[in-house]
Amino acid sequence: MAKIRSKQIQSSLLLLLASIVWGGAFVAQSLASNTVGTFTFNGIRFIIGGICLLPFLRGHNVRPSKIPFHKLVGGIICGTALFLASTFQQAGIALGAGAGEAGFLTACYIVLVPIIGLFIGRKCSPLVWPAVVIALFGLYLLCIASPADGIKLSSADLALLMCAILFSVQILCVDHYATIMSPVALACVQFFVSGVFSMLAAFFFEFLPDPDAWISSLSSANSWIAILYTGIFSCAVGYTLQAVGQRSLNPALASLIMSLESVFSSIFGWLILHQTMSGKEIVGCILIFSSVILAQIPYKGTKEIS
Repeated sequence: MAKIRSKQIQSSLLLLLASIVWGGAFVAQSLASNTVGTFTFNGIRFIIGGICLLPFLRGHNVRPSKIPFHKLVGGIICGTALFLASTFQQAGIALGAGAGEAGFLTACYIVLVPIIGLFIGRKCSPLVWPAVVIALFGLYLLCIASPADGIKLSSADLALLMCAILFSVQILCVDHYATIMSPVALACVQFFVSGVFSMLAAFFFEFLPDPDAWISSLSSANSWIAILYTGIFSCAVGYTLQAVGQRSLNPALASLIMSLESVFSSIFGWLILHQTMSGKEIVGCILIFSSVILAQIPYKGTKEIS
């Protein structure tokens, strides 16, 4: 019993470390958004993440050239969803959203996943509905500057909310295809797919309009620090910590620990970027985080999303 308990504590610490790494990624994304285009940044970092995962395929007895076509299709679908979600996330940050705001708005995917799951025949915990109400009120406090302005979301807020919806779709896709494909192989394929799509978009929308500016944007050391951090640590290391940590924990507890990335994104945004929030925005973040916790409480008869 003590050995099992010790393993659970170790797994919890690994997932906590993953959430810290992911929280720091929002700061790196904020720094990169000042110089590097959205598509270029995502393209390079996801390709780096895919390359970093290649050695792990051998440990899972998987060779890239031997992955069956029908399984590659699953990776392509997940990678396409990841490409769309990450594009809206980075665009939201580039449009002016702070690291903390981006972290909490992205975390709304945890509330959205069970709701979207209803449309594909999954059962939904009754606790999700009050969680949605709490999240909506939290979003109002976080995103609406003043009641006198009416309900008017900024372009950054809309992009991040779209990102949360698309990440919900991506998670459901991964949940489906992970049962027929090695998780490491699936992650590797979707990283490469998202990276290739991003670089194709970067070529047409960021390189061709102004090649000199595109090359100049990648000449900054800060740009590469952000790219390498998100590519190596956020993608490759974060995924590995998640894969190892989730083995010995209840999925609900694992999801709860990983959702702390939104809290760490706010802390790092404050410590490193000196970004602050008003009292109203802080209350909004607390409500959103509370809804995330409520939505993850297990309910008999529902299928866990891992």
